[in-house]
Amino acid sequence: MLYLALRMARYRIAALVAIACAALGGAAFITGIGVLAESGFRSHAPVGRLAGADVVVSAGQSYKATGGEPAIALPERARVPGDLAGRLARLPGVTAAIGDLSFPAAVLDRHGAVVPAGDPRTAGHGWASTGLLEHAPVTGTPPAGPAEIALDRRTAAAAGVTAGGQVSVVAAGHRATYRVSAVIGAPGIYFADATAARLAGPGVDLVALRTAPGARTSVTAKVHEAARGLNVSTGAARGDVEAPDTATGRGTLPLLASSLAGVTLLVVGFIVGGALAVSIGSQRRDLALMRAVGATPRQVRRLAALQATIVTVAALVPGVPLGYLLAERLRLLLVSTGMLPSSLPLTFSPLPAVAAVILLLLVVRVSSWCAAFRTARMPATEAVAESRSEPRDPSKGRAFAGLLLIVGATVLSVGPLLARSQAGAAVTALAGIIATIGLALAGPVMVGRIAHTLARRLPVGVAASTWLAVANSRGYALRVAGAITTLAMAVVFTLTYALTQTTVLKATSADVSDGTRAQFTMTAPGLGGVPDDLPAAVRATRGVKAVAPVTSTAVIWPYKMFGDIQADSQPARILNPAAPGVLDLDVRAGDLADLTGATVAVASDAAKTRHAPLDGTVNLILGDGAHVSARVVAVYGRGLGFGPVAISRDLAAGHTATRLDQSLLIRTDGTAAARRGLTALAASRPGLALGDSGTADNGDAVPPELWINVAVLTVLLGYLLLGIANKLVATTAGRRHEFAALQLIGATPGQIRKMMRREAALICTVALGTGFLLSVVPLVLLSIGFLHRPWPAGPIWLPPGVALVVAAIAFLTMEIPTRRALRIPPAQALTRG
Repeated sequence: MLYLALRMARYRIAALVAIACAALGGAAFITGIGVLAESGFRSHAPVGRLAGADVVVSAGQSYKATGGEPAIALPERARVPGDLAGRLARLPGVTAAIGDLSFPAAVLDRHGAVVPAGDPRTAGHGWASTGLLEHAPVTGTPPAGPAEIALDRRTAAAAGVTAGGQVSVVAAGHRATYRVSAVIGAPGIYFADATAARLAGPGVDLVALRTAPGARTSVTAKVHEAARGLNVSTGAARGDVEAPDTATGRGTLPLLASSLAGVTLLVVGFIVGGALAVSIGSQRRDLALMRAVGATPRQVRRLAALQATIVTVAALVPGVPLGYLLAERLRLLLVSTGMLPSSLPLTFSPLPAVAAVILLLLVVRVSSWCAAFRTARMPATEAVAESRSEPRDPSKGRAFAGLLLIVGATVLSVGPLLARSQAGAAVTALAGIIATIGLALAGPVMVGRIAHTLARRLPVGVAASTWLAVANSRGYALRVAGAITTLAMAVVFTLTYALTQTTVLKATSADVSDGTRAQFTMTAPGLGGVPDDLPAAVRATRGVKAVAPVTSTAVIWPYKMFGDIQADSQPARILNPAAPGVLDLDVRAGDLADLTGATVAVASDAAKTRHAPLDGTVNLILGDGAHVSARVVAVYGRGLGFGPVAISRDLAAGHTATRLDQSLLIRTDGTAAARRGLTALAASRPGLALGDSGTADNGDAVPPELWINVAVLTVLLGYLLLGIANKLVATTAGRRHEFAALQLIGATPGQIRKMMRREAALICTVALGTGFLLSVVPLVLLSIGFLHRPWPAGPIWLPPGVALVVAAIAFLTMEIPTRRALRIPPAQALTRG
């Protein structure tokens, strides 16, 4: 069987190359996505300051619902009780128990400028944290009073201070002068423990334990009993405790992988299946002759599958390593967009490669079995008779199923009209893909009817090339429909995915722009957060009409579905009663000025779907895992731009990582004097930055998810176009017997080339027409729901650009193989396999 498979493959190089390219790209994509998914479960941040700890106890940084969904990472640091270190220090085998905490701190030099020193949001520590450090020499004495600190060597040198000198520090939003009691060889700003506890607030970030030699295992078991409900980490897991943002980033990877996996597997299956259909179709005569000489249906199917499997295995050899390289490129892209911390590495193992091999071989086996099924089960004489033709009557059941899918996709497209949210927009691209699958099923019947209509309306005396092109399209409807479907899929895939992203971005930006009354944003990136006295100073500036702090966080909003508790993370804004002075969220009911105490405001879509009416009560999990119940005091309409929920500053107090506001939105009278006053204020105080737009807090900035989607779309589109080109080349190359027969009955090479150009024009026209038609319905409904107009937002050149690319692929992939086939003498072409 292997010998026959290799012998037959010698004469089907073009079709097998199409399979190889499809398998190679599929292996790279599936392996790369598998690496991302595995890293989300197994990767850990490197252990830094906690390297000297044997056991680390911390609060849980994830929330797990009861519905079987993956755990959701919490974005804010969850704290443990401050007395936990004392209790754990009494356990047998524990030699030291250190309560570690971090808070915003920044050192100012002699000129009042901020000295760069790592992340200012977590630079401050208590002196007890130095017990975690190994080989950290100290010059001087530990800070003993509220006005003493210890600095690391690099920061002290940059600030121009030594042990015994004076330095200004902004810690937890308060500026004061401290005496440098020591210089230490480890990064950080270290305060006396009592001072650090006052600045950081109640509790500690974690408790790190040192154990006696050989006692780590027994101590770990005892800590599990003594600290029930808390996380106990050892080994590599300590790195995640030190940097909780890595847990959020790691939780992003499986979600991203799962969102990419669906469309990727669909495209890979489509391309691999199409290439296999061309390959098996070009061998129908050989397979039919094998049936005539006694081969069983099972042997025919095994032969077809064996050929495809050999080519796929050969393509997997370079494809899998490319997948690992692709995963690293995706990680760098995620880091550059801020969706993944740079400290979190990928985890590489053979598992993604094994998954890619199994999935691709399964796709190849199933596709080859389906492609050879008809020839294998037909009687031998009938198989030989039909080996050079197609069934004259395409399956009506298949066409009916395709029409049902197209209708279903149209119904699904209504989603954006019902929910003006990311979830509502997600169905637009899905509807386009489902409609394309329906086109693939109904395509043969559609092509046959179009060709039949054209044949009846062709004028008398039409050129022979045109008549042959229409006759071929009618007689080989399956072949032509396959070409049309692949090209139409490229059109639908590009338009729906690209224009969905740009439309949602436009609607989000419009919401933020229309809802922001402020002209300026003031932030303090060098200080880790806005100082507490800054709002009053801004308010006292001439020309300032209103000022309000705004902070972004995330909350988990549980809900019940099918009897189980489900949950998802939702972006949220932290606002205070002054928010109406700088923001207009299009309040439909209630008043944002009532955001005091345990209160929230919710978007109108969320209010409907989550049953949260005005004056109702919602149960939320805040960013640090705290469970709260809050009363709804306002329902607003601009949820797309400002998120589904806004929580009061009182409710969020003590539940954010820095406990400081991220930014101030400032509304002025619009005069130049107000601008000058704010500019002077920002220049007079260290670490401040004044933005010209009040939408700087996640307003006009392009969401990182958009860049990820665009990048993945570009790569997938390239793979899809390559697969389409290979398939069309293989299909055209497989028609050399047809070209030879036409030449033997009198057709000239020029007439055959004209015939193929007419076919390419017909295929291109129908593919573009159906592709645009299948895209226009979901995009129009999306635009009406999000932009309140019937056309989407996006580059005007995209539709003509797509049409140009599709036309180029259709003509070039049919013209070039036709010219090559016509170079072979007709008699010689007919004698080849």
